Amino acid sequence: MAQCVTKVELSISCENLLDKDVGSKSDPLCVLLQSTGNDKWVELDRTERVKNDENPNFSKKLRIDYYFEQVQKLKFGVYDIDNKSVDLNDDDYLGGFECTLGQIVSSKKLTRPLELKKGKPAGKGMITIIADEIKDNRCITLDIEAKNLDNKDFLGKSDPFLEFFKQGEDGKWQLTYRTEVVKNNLNPCWRKFSVPLQTFCDSDLSKQIKVSCSDKDEDTSSDLIGEFTCTTAQLLESKDQAVEFDCINPEKKQKKKNYKNSGVVRVKSCKINVEYSFLDYIMGGCQLNFTVGIDFTGSNGDPRSPDSLHYLSPNGQNEYLIAIWTVGNIIQDYDTDKLFPAFGFGAQVPPKWQVSHEFAINFNPSNPYCQGITGIVEAYRQCLPQVKLYGPTNFSPIINHVARFAAGAAQQKTASQYFVLLIITDGEITDLDQTRNAIVNASKLPMSVIIIGVGSADFKAMEFLDGDNGVLKSMSGEPVARDIVQFVAFRQFQKEPKEALSQAVLAEIPNQVVSYFKLLGLPPVKLPEKKQP
Repeated sequence: MAQCVTKVELSISCENLLDKDVGSKSDPLCVLLQSTGNDKWVELDRTERVKNDENPNFSKKLRIDYYFEQVQKLKFGVYDIDNKSVDLNDDDYLGGFECTLGQIVSSKKLTRPLELKKGKPAGKGMITIIADEIKDNRCITLDIEAKNLDNKDFLGKSDPFLEFFKQGEDGKWQLTYRTEVVKNNLNPCWRKFSVPLQTFCDSDLSKQIKVSCSDKDEDTSSDLIGEFTCTTAQLLESKDQAVEFDCINPEKKQKKKNYKNSGVVRVKSCKINVEYSFLDYIMGGCQLNFTVGIDFTGSNGDPRSPDSLHYLSPNGQNEYLIAIWTVGNIIQDYDTDKLFPAFGFGAQVPPKWQVSHEFAINFNPSNPYCQGITGIVEAYRQCLPQVKLYGPTNFSPIINHVARFAAGAAQQKTASQYFVLLIITDGEITDLDQTRNAIVNASKLPMSVIIIGVGSADFKAMEFLDGDNGVLKSMSGEPVARDIVQFVAFRQFQKEPKEALSQAVLAEIPNQVVSYFKLLGLPPVKLPEKKQP
């Protein structure tokens, strides 16, 4: 399962803090806590103490791992520290603020009032939190060939490959990249490749790296043809013209007086590119637009019967609602207007009782938007007794519906909008071929499709659409441009905490967002200052 784990650095400053010290100003410190559920909190980090300052700007940054798939509830507590003990219970509380990490990341900068307790402001105290990703997102791209390599094979020619190493802190060479083997060729040209700069040379252009060229032998260990050391800065000199390095075999050099080299490695091009991350796009102003599609087909069973997947239990819940809550609660942090279109499919709808495969569950086709996740839940509960569950189960109309909006956004040629469609279904799909075509088309657009299967049906068709076991193709044989479908069976998570479902469902979204904008070569709308190429 893909995970978007990255480090986020939070810069904290406060204004107009309460003054708890007699004769001087407060000596504030900010502590960062994360919720572990059931109103329990664990400390992650804390700033330094700033003496005599009601408007502190803390220099120590707070670092936290960021997971897109989880709601990470945070609490910032500001305390007046008058002693040397680490325990905060004996210090005056100057106010706190609670939010999710998603809210901070999507806002990039958040200023909010401090509260002594819920609803009770801490005077005029304010807190400002600024988020930055602490990752070098540059990568190095190399295009390399070799000339006149020594032949190591008795029959035929060498099968050369390259290996790149950087020096570790212990002085040992650490492998960073290995090329493919070019068979039977003394003048090989390897495929162009990219390596994260941090991996390649610890982002240090003057750091020594070693490049070795070897002959791949299937039966024994590979034979060294030759090697050389250089710096990344030297490789980058190939911007204007190719740079050549003598490939030296230490044993041969020692034995032969007139030894020159065992071939030449030629760097045709070497460039450092900025690799933007999911956070770069979100912080740069990209909005995630969330749409829900709900299966109202007859195979769900009569909603009035406790056996139905649409049956509302005494506490007002069912699998459809749990799925909406779980996914929606995370996505909504990344959408500023919090207006979510919600559609049903496969039901006969009033007043004409014709089957519809994309009806607004609030029965307002010109304005299908619901206010927040609670708005979707409310619209669903009101819609359920007003429609007749029917069939067939067609996915393609609702996928094509969202794809039309995504196509409109794609025309802007900016990384400003991305669309996520959540389909919740009992799995009995009827229009599999049309859905395949719709997904292949959508894979070229800023769009992802999440499918949650409820009930105990056979979800083979859903797993086929997910494409994890092979590349999904349209009816004409066209493959998807990128993987955009994630399928999860709800029943596998029934006994797990609800966070487990959201992690499984949303884990691939960050990479899907990045893969689309990378495919089109689109940078974030607002470039992070440190990453401007």
